[in-house]
Amino acid sequence: MKVKVRNLEIGNGKPRIMGIINSSPESFYKESVSVDKKIISERAIQMEEEGADIIDIGGMSTAPYLNTLISVEKEVERLRNAISAIKKVCNIPLSVDTPRADAANASIEMGIDLINDVTGLKYDDKMKTIIFSSGLPVVIGAYGNRSTAYQSGDISETLNILQESILLASQSGINEDKLIIDPLIGFFRKEGNNPFFTKIFHQNWYERDLGIIANLKNLSNFSKPICISVSRKSFLGHLFSLTESERLIPSIITQVICVLNGAAIIRTHDVKETKVALDILEQLSKRLST
Repeated sequence: MKVKVRNLEIGNGKPRIMGIINSSPESFYKESVSVDKKIISERAIQMEEEGADIIDIGGMSTAPYLNTLISVEKEVERLRNAISAIKKVCNIPLSVDTPRADAANASIEMGIDLINDVTGLKYDDKMKTIIFSSGLPVVIGAYGNRSTAYQSGDISETLNILQESILLASQSGINEDKLIIDPLIGFFRKEGNNPFFTKIFHQNWYERDLGIIANLKNLSNFSKPICISVSRKSFLGHLFSLTESERLIPSIITQVICVLNGAAIIRTHDVKETKVALDILEQLSKRLST
């Protein structure tokens, strides 16, 4: 099933690149952080020139291992600052990464095109109504019930968790063709410092993440575009003892594997390198099919 983000088709066979701009100084990858309006504008222009199809703006980090919870007012302030800066210089579709309905609503009022909710409509009860009323598409992340400790977050559990969010969307009147799914790399943990992760106890997060990436094709059962974010993530750091600044090469390789396994959106900090990698993949795929 194809989903339209403004006039951009997602799920038509061509992988799309979602560039990340964080206006949250708490975010784990400091090079993705832009707070000053001029810097945000320059970064957005650069991303568009490098080949980004969408820009995803974050006003509050949801990384499970960080203490990042801020007031909704502060998140809204940051998002408004970033959205207004980008809209002055770019016409690229904009996404906002937030699990909170008030922040989503404020962003929608400013004309954004997509909501990216890592909690799959489950954290904030008002989010379902906001999405339905706006008519915008939404990325629903795999986010488990807070009262449940899951075994491992493996592909089977992830499918079940995503199915719950798809059902919530349907019950709220949100059309099927507005839904994009995300298995949430890095968000299944034994413990965390904010409410935006799914608790597991049978295996470590990096083992879960590798298993999801290896079995990503199973998410095609939902017939919905798949968004995935592996860029600079902690499982790469753990596996290879790499700092965030050293994780570019494994990030790019993993992103290519995700596209081969069915990902429709690659959410990344590194737009230029991702674009080059996906262009090479496209060229090789054409020659392999002849």
